[in-house]
Amino acid sequence: MRVMTAKDAAAMVRAGDTVAISGIVSLIAAEAALKALGERFHETGAPRDLTIICPCRTGWWAGGAVTGLEHLAQPGMVKRLIASIFNAKDSPSLLKLAASNEIETYIVPMGVIFRWLRECTARSPGLLTEVGMGSFFDPASADAGGNRLSSKARPFDLVKRVQVDGTDCMFFRSMPIDVAIVRGTIADTDGNISLAGEPISAGVRQMAMAAKNSGGKVIAVVKALTERGTLHPRMVEIPGIFVDAVVVDANAIQSQIGYEPAFTGEIRTPAPPLVALALDQQKVILRRAALELEKGDVVNLGVGMGSQLASLAVEEGFLDDVTFSIEHGALGGIPAMGAPGQVGAFGAHYNPQAIIDSTDLFDFYHGGGLDATLLGFAQVDARGNVNVSRYNGAIRGPGGYVDITHRTKKIMICGTFTSGALEIGIGSGPGGAPELQIVREGRHKKFPRQVEHIDLHGLGAVNRGQRILVITERCVFEVREQGLTLIELAPGIDLDKHIRPALDFELQVDERLARMSDELFLPGPMNLRLKQRDDA
Repeated sequence: MRVMTAKDAAAMVRAGDTVAISGIVSLIAAEAALKALGERFHETGAPRDLTIICPCRTGWWAGGAVTGLEHLAQPGMVKRLIASIFNAKDSPSLLKLAASNEIETYIVPMGVIFRWLRECTARSPGLLTEVGMGSFFDPASADAGGNRLSSKARPFDLVKRVQVDGTDCMFFRSMPIDVAIVRGTIADTDGNISLAGEPISAGVRQMAMAAKNSGGKVIAVVKALTERGTLHPRMVEIPGIFVDAVVVDANAIQSQIGYEPAFTGEIRTPAPPLVALALDQQKVILRRAALELEKGDVVNLGVGMGSQLASLAVEEGFLDDVTFSIEHGALGGIPAMGAPGQVGAFGAHYNPQAIIDSTDLFDFYHGGGLDATLLGFAQVDARGNVNVSRYNGAIRGPGGYVDITHRTKKIMICGTFTSGALEIGIGSGPGGAPELQIVREGRHKKFPRQVEHIDLHGLGAVNRGQRILVITERCVFEVREQGLTLIELAPGIDLDKHIRPALDFELQVDERLARMSDELFLPGPMNLRLKQRDDA
């Protein structure tokens, strides 16, 4: 191991290399090395034709400054990109190159990438998995949308459908990793890397091992250097035997919202910041979702509306009855998510009980360890398929959506019935009971006959015994074997006036159609008490 400048480390990357890069937006991002790599190409035209593997996405909005993968968004520098999610605001040049087919860009579920990297480390033939069957990732699902970001890109040659003992699976072939660019907090002079100041681990050890066993190089960016023997062995995330170069970047950030010691257990803050929930469509939806939770549940929260459940849990007093989990590794405490539209540190938790590696957590998710999840949606179709990746001309990618929904027992797809300036009100009906009023309907429909891109295959989940609810402010659907079925209607909502016109298919209605609870629409706490689990 050698301590070197970011410029010298960038010189280790060769033309045609396959490079694994750590980072979840601004968390665990090796910014100094990526910037130096981009500057090297700008000045010399090398290295060219890189294959970039980034399980999530690295880069964030910084007032117009270039960050993360955007440093590599230069014609000729990247030949192929494999990632789970993209963001046009944070990486506009990268998305432009991908859309114009100057970069062959492929979408792969986040957890599948992390678990696949482990197979690359072991130099096994590849990853065998059922995750994503029937979704865009399944090459045998012709109408699911496919995993090529550009239709002109070559077919993804690393994945194929196979059968094992009569069971359909997908095989994701391993490949050598030439360089791993990862991030830590402290390195000792032997190259041992600690993540003591980082909110997540995000597969950095797995990336390093995959590169090392491929005969490649490992570059680690850290904030500080310490003497050998001063790191407790339990604090070493990446052993020095895996590390070739250490770059010290004293300005490396923990996250884009600044340093927070409560993210890493350095302190336990008595008052994590929470968003005050007004009585609006979001609160109605979160309340209805909370009715499905049970004491002891492990609950995943997705980006967007579901991320605000912690605020409701505090308001209703059930925070200690569930364990929140974000797929990036933190368990327990309160997920660090700002209000919609605000900058947050998605992936970090205030006061976490534990922080484990993303690879291990996705093993837990894929095997059915989650009890419930609250996720958003862009589209849901007649068959109960859900799309979050491609809509209205935008390409985003699913992140961990496919992985989270693979075997989670109860999936709550949460969002407004229409989008685009939807406005609701709550009035009084006969006897003073609450009634939901649609003051202004949203401009965009969200229930087509067939979604553009399948991120959750409805029938596949039903056949695995999972319960899927689509929860909106005015109604609740359940995904059943026969497709999307209406099971609850809000007070004041008319089926023919407020529901059917927004659907591009014939509506199936449960013969026992129920009324959404009046308590969902009343001010003040519901005094919600979670149900006791049957297995408690």
